[in-house]
Amino acid sequence: MKFNFTGKQLEVTDSLRAYAEKKVGKIDKFFRYESDAQVTFSRERGRMTAEVTLKNGSRIYRASNTSKDMYASLDTCVSAIERQIRKNKTRLAKNLREGALDDLPEVPQDLWEEEGEFDVVRVKRFDIKPMTVEEAILQMNLLDHQFFVFQNRSEDDAFAVVYRRNNGGYGLIEAEED
Repeated sequence: MKFNFTGKQLEVTDSLRAYAEKKVGKIDKFFRYESDAQVTFSRERGRMTAEVTLKNGSRIYRASNTSKDMYASLDTCVSAIERQIRKNKTRLAKNLREGALDDLPEVPQDLWEEEGEFDVVRVKRFDIKPMTVEEAILQMNLLDHQFFVFQNRSEDDAFAVVYRRNNGGYGLIEAEED
């Protein structure tokens, strides 16, 4: 597993880095191919946040946790990603290593029982018009939506999504060509 560590408002110590490599590295046993791990540690007002993002092939797994202890936050993130993998094990089976889930300890069935089919309960169609990011944010706010899909006029009419972030501000999602 390839690791990339980032510290925001704190320095990532060698002991924290080693602990993260040990804990997050355990998740690598699930995958057939090597994964990339982005681990971000941050401190804000005495609260420690760990955020783990794993990329394996085209799949991305992400978890974030905030607590008073950075090590506890990291443990919770690793557990959350393992839960995501277990919960969707049949859908992920072609990406997982053969027998990857066999050696996990038993977890109560109600905690990770796989959901049924993804039920689409509503389909909505609308015209996607070319506009700037600012126009898209304005339109999203006028509709009082959490996100808005549009064609980004400043990026050769590529499809994009603007969204309202939980911590304030806005985010922009753009397609990236491989």
